[in-house]
Order: sequence, then C-alpha cells, then structure tokens
Amino acid sequence: MTPKQRREAAMLKQQAIVNAAKADGNRALTAEEQAEFNSYQREIDQADAEIQAQERGLVGGTGATSAPPAGSTQPAAPQTVPAEGQRSATEAERNRVTEIMALCRDFDVDPAEHIRNGSSLDQVRSAILDGMRQTGGPVGVQVTRDEGDTFRQRATDALMLRAGVPVAAPADGANELRSMSLRDLAIECLSRDGRDTMQLLRMQPDDMYGELCRQFYNPTAAFPAILDNTIRKSIVQLYNAVPTTFQAWTTKGSLKDFKTTADHEYVIGGMGDFLLVPENGELKPMIPKTELLPNRKLDTYGRTFSMTRQAFINDDIGFLTEVPGLYAAAAKKTIDKQVYSLLYNNAPIFDGVELFHKKHGNLITKGGKPTQASIQAIILQMQHQRDQFGEAIYITPQHIIVPVGYEFELAVILHSAQVVGSNNNDINPLYNYPINIIQTPVLNALAGENAVPWFMVANTASAKHIQVDYLNGQETPTVRRMETPGVLGFQWDIYLDWGIAVRDFRGIAKNPGEKIAAAE
Repeated sequence: MTPKQRREAAMLKQQAIVNAAKADGNRALTAEEQAEFNSYQREIDQADAEIQAQERGLVGGTGATSAPPAGSTQPAAPQTVPAEGQRSATEAERNRVTEIMALCRDFDVDPAEHIRNGSSLDQVRSAILDGMRQTGGPVGVQVTRDEGDTFRQRATDALMLRAGVPVAAPADGANELRSMSLRDLAIECLSRDGRDTMQLLRMQPDDMYGELCRQFYNPTAAFPAILDNTIRKSIVQLYNAVPTTFQAWTTKGSLKDFKTTADHEYVIGGMGDFLLVPENGELKPMIPKTELLPNRKLDTYGRTFSMTRQAFINDDIGFLTEVPGLYAAAAKKTIDKQVYSLLYNNAPIFDGVELFHKKHGNLITKGGKPTQASIQAIILQMQHQRDQFGEAIYITPQHIIVPVGYEFELAVILHSAQVVGSNNNDINPLYNYPINIIQTPVLNALAGENAVPWFMVANTASAKHIQVDYLNGQETPTVRRMETPGVLGFQWDIYLDWGIAVRDFRGIAKNPGEKIAAAE
C-alpha cells in the first residue's frame, strides 16, 4: 500500500471514530477512542513524511537527485530530506488536519474530503460559510462537553459516594471510580495529562504528594479541580441540611456591596386618608411621606482548612467532605445564633430604643410560659400596634418562637377543642389557630440559668422585622483554593458575606418567659 493510500485509510478510520461519537448523542471521545484516534494520526504523520520525501526527490534544483547515467540500470538515490524541514512540514500538516477536523466537528461537516484535497483552514471555513448561505441558516451547530470535564464530574461524584454523601444523579461512570484511592485518582489525572503511567505507579506516596503540590497551583490541572468540585458539592449538600430555624421566619435580602445602605421606603399610611370630593370639587394632592428605616451592612465571616500531607498519604477523604461540611454548617449556625442573640440581648435599634420596649408596644411586662391566656395576650398586643404615622396596621401572627421545653404543651394548647383544665368544656379559641411552632435550643443556651423568653412573629407580608442580607443573594459559603507558603498541605479558604438588621419593631413581640428546669 502506498503512503497516500495508507494516509487516506487512516483518515477514514479517524472519521469513523468521530462519526460514531456523533451518532451517540454527539458525545466526546472516550479515552480508548482518543488513543485509537491518535494512533491513526501517527500513521498519517508518517505517511505525510514519506509523501513529502518522495515529492522532494522528484524536484530538481539544489540538493535534488541527479538522473542516472544513460544506460545505467542503477535506480536514482532518493533525496535526503533535512530532518528539521521534515519535522516542520509534518507538524504543519498535523496542525492543519487537527484544526480542520475541529472546525468541521463544530458545524457537523464531514472533513474527509477537505483533508484529502489539501484544503487550508481558511478554504474549509469559506466552504462552510457558503453552505450556510445556501441553506439559509447554520449547519447544525452542537456544543460538546470536553472529555476532561466529564472525567472530573465523574471523579467528583465518585468521591462523594465513597464518603457516603448522597448524590441525586451521579455522573455516568461514577460508580466505577468510587473504589479508587486518592493516590489512584492522582495517577489517573496525571496520566491523562501525558505523564508516564508506569513511572507514576513506581512513585512513593511522599513523592506523589510533592508532585501534586506543584499541580495544586496549576489552574488547569485535573486533580486539584476535582478536590475543589468535591468540596463545593459537599458544602452545598451539608449547608442545606443544617436544621437551623432563623430562615423560617426572617426575611431574606440582597446587597451588592459592603457599603452601609440606608433604607427609605414609602409607607402607605403616610399617604393620608382619601378626602371627600364635592360635586365640581377639587382633588387635593398629598406628598407621600418617607420613613427612614435602619442601615443595612454586610460583613465577611470565614475560616481556613486544609487537607494535610498525612491525610493524603492515609487516603482520608473526610478532609474533602466532612471537614468542609462542618465549616459550612458552622457558618449557618453562626447566622442562627446571631439572629436569636439579637432577640435575646434586646439592644437599642435604629430609633435609639430597645427592640422590645413599652414605647414600641411589643413587650409583655409580666413574663411566664406559653399558656392559652399568655398567647392570646401577646397576639392582642401585636394587633394593637400602629405604623410610623399613627395608623392602624393589620397584623397576622404566624410563628411562635419558643425555647426547648414547650413543644408538647403548645401542641395541646393549639390542638385541643376545649380549654385545657376547664370543667365546663369551654371552647378553646386557639383550637387550630394558624400558628407555626418554631422551637430553638439557641434560646436555652443564651439564657443559661436565667428566664428564657419566647416570641410571637407576624407574617412577613404584613410586617417587616428581622432581615438577613447576603452579598448578591448568595446564601452558601464560597470556597477558594489558597496558596500559602510554608503550609504542608492543600489549603482552602471558606467564607460567606451576610448582615442582620432590624427593619422594624412592629410585627414581633416578646414575653420575658421564665426559668426552664433542666431535664433529669
């Protein structure tokens, strides 16, 4: 078979591999297909070199082969092609073929004819554009996912599964990788980057760790990217599973930067009443009043963690799932504690008065545990509140926030048809009253041996009270790979930006409560 025939045969086999991948959902080539494709490319390169050598042997001029003497039967010696020129020509042809195949794959065009004809990349591009003009539209452009991205997703889900973290829809092939150790995964990643597999297998664990430390600061390296993805997925998974309660009754806000933000809002009560307009009378305007609400500001909270050299050698993947998850849980618990500390500490707010105060009409002076009478009293207290302009407001109590210890008593109070303890079978006015019970141990911890307060909170649609703001609305922590000299391990920063503000004292009320006896 001549070099040209070998070249064309190898190109057809390459095209068959590409066509098979297209037929299978236009997927990326597998590792085996890519290796086979590369072997055919080497055959093409070798055939090109032989073709170029033959062509140079037929061209006269400096360095050309002289014709044999007349009558001589000895064949002409082939021209010796300079090694550097041959390598340049081979490299140029390889680049041409690769670029044409990539371009044709993007536009679902068969590249075989263009490669066989020796077309340049510009000529192929022009031919594709001509075809688009004739058909009046693009030629089936499809975006394919890079095989490297597919492998990283597969390896990430495999690490999550191996660590026991649930994955809703694992990537195809993740189960096949879940038994791989961190060292095995590192060898696979480095092999895919062109490193000699046998040499990697002979590496000692400490040498492998040193090699990965150099990879750790390479933004395109696969192994650290897989670690990053695993950490991010575990953080989101575990952050959402933290059983905090602040989010059930506070409002969520978003700020775009860290500057102090002053709120000005139009309040409907500031518009005044509608006025009677007599026949042919004049409609009188009224300028809406604005009420200055409290400042809102974000702060950054964070920690740092690392997967140590010992953890890598010991194949401890808990540093990729459990430790980051614990930090993420700590972030959410910190917000929870800050929100309830704001209620418990009762500091002065934007008007210079304590959040719960007689002037605000949201404080029950005589404390006690939740009972039918005390719950009715706090509801009525809230419903007597007025807006900034002295107008009545419409409060809809929705949540009762209590420390641990009252859950079962509240269930009886809110779900008994008769008043508990009544000899006359009196109807219970709180029977199935639409109040959601929120029980939090944070109040118990804050109070210690002192009286533990409890609170009634209105529907956030009818009254604003406590708001938690996030930077650009991002609620989950951010993880950033860190480059810290002198740290023997892979290190990451984890941080979250939030701020907590009292937006109004209406729509929330407090009962000072009483001491709760510790469970025996």
